[in-house]
Amino acid sequence: MEQYVIRGGRELYGSVPISGAKNAALGILPGVILCRGTCRIENLPQISDVANMLEILSSMGAQIRYLNKNTVEINSAHVKNLPTPYEVVRKLRASYYLIGALLGRFGHAEVALPGGCDFGFRPIDQHIKGFEALGATVSITDGGIVEAHTEDGVVGAEIFLDVVSVGATMNIMLAAAMARGTTVIENAAREPHIVDLANFLNTCGADITGAGTDVIKIRGVEELHGCTYSIIPDQIEAGTYLTLAAAAGGEVTVTGVIPKHLESITAKLSEMGAEIIEHDESVTVRRPRDRRLRRINIKTQPYPGFPTDMQPQFAVLLALADGTSILTEGIYDNRYKYVNELRRMGANATVDGRIAVFEGVERLSPAPVRATDLRAGAALIMAALAADGTSTIDEVRYVERGYEDIIKKLRAIGADVKCIEQYEATKALG
Repeated sequence: MEQYVIRGGRELYGSVPISGAKNAALGILPGVILCRGTCRIENLPQISDVANMLEILSSMGAQIRYLNKNTVEINSAHVKNLPTPYEVVRKLRASYYLIGALLGRFGHAEVALPGGCDFGFRPIDQHIKGFEALGATVSITDGGIVEAHTEDGVVGAEIFLDVVSVGATMNIMLAAAMARGTTVIENAAREPHIVDLANFLNTCGADITGAGTDVIKIRGVEELHGCTYSIIPDQIEAGTYLTLAAAAGGEVTVTGVIPKHLESITAKLSEMGAEIIEHDESVTVRRPRDRRLRRINIKTQPYPGFPTDMQPQFAVLLALADGTSILTEGIYDNRYKYVNELRRMGANATVDGRIAVFEGVERLSPAPVRATDLRAGAALIMAALAADGTSTIDEVRYVERGYEDIIKKLRAIGADVKCIEQYEATKALG
């Protein structure tokens, strides 16, 4: 089992190129199933979640060819509607997008309930509501398999989501792209990766308008063709490196980004006292290590509000801020498992349901800790880099689900970090 060994306590300087957006890629790759020709997907992040999704597509008959590490050609002409590999599907939360894509192309889908990070109960009831409105009969077997079936293909419908759901919005878009008639999604999610999925499908011949607003209209087309498409940069990866620099101190620039996608993140960094400099396709954060951050309050919300996927990273900043900060989780029920790990490093934090209160300390202490999910793992890396001394982080497989070349990128900005086997990490701590 691999662990990260991190020696913290130094400022970070340099630039980090940002990879393609994980959440966009995991919606676009299933969307390729809808296309009869070859799709060339560029700026694809090289992460384990993407590798798992490509493995699923390959098992269904898609012909996949890597042109370079971030560009892949996928020919879905001969994809068959086969049961998806259970063990691979269970590793991915985003595997549920296969339901919408298979339903849209074949009128039938059989996919295991998704896995991924555990933030508590995350129902797919809004997905099912959308599929049923489109004419599907949906059931979940005792073995955790979702079966969706239509008698005569998908039919357009008006769908009002009871809650804003990114997953349901994207899944309905996939299912409805080739439906007979027009589908309207009201109270739709507005995240950048929803816009990216719509742009990809439109490049393939779909007719989708309104993505990025709370009303999306999908006029069904008879077929979709192949295309060349480049995935947007990952706002959460960019936000993570900006926040990391604010925690450790120094000056770091993230490059190849869309600054508007980062506004809710950079606004909070600025409120805490970090200096933010925006350019056309890059953002710089600057904070001297000896200048303490200011306390703030944060509540996570759907886009364009503060993203839940940046909540753990900002918790590290709140743990170091001067004063009392309150963090409210507005999306998930159980996203504070990592707080116990931060306490091991000296954070003064209490959790009550969806609210966490941080009494800021001047310094965190090195400790052996364990990642509990993807973004929690990123937060613990930040905490280790901010602490004076050597820390180890276990369960780094979570981190590698969503961050491409993370060790290489961290070293490029001056971080002392290496990935070694567990017994070596134990020896490193003495």
